[in-house]
Amino acid sequence: MSGAEYRRARRFVVAGGLYAYASNHADVYRKTADYVLRILEGARPADLPLQQPTRFDLAVNLGTGRSIEVTAPASVLLRATGVIK
Repeated sequence: MSGAEYRRARRFVVAGGLYAYASNHADVYRKTADYVLRILEGARPADLPLQQPTRFDLAVNLGTGRSIEVTAPASVLLRATGVIK
């Protein structure tokens, strides 16, 4: 598990958390930069559409799961952005 996109979620899981689910920060930053560009080009902020995150990151700590006797389903592990063993 690496990369700036899910660093915040990773910190929680590395510290011993079982799961962390958060918006993909790199995607949010790109959308923010697009908004800034539009405003600098003359768009009115009130005319810009409201956007919500569309990409999310899921981190799973299998060691924590084993210690509390919780098994992550295969479907969750397949969707996980990062898995710590």
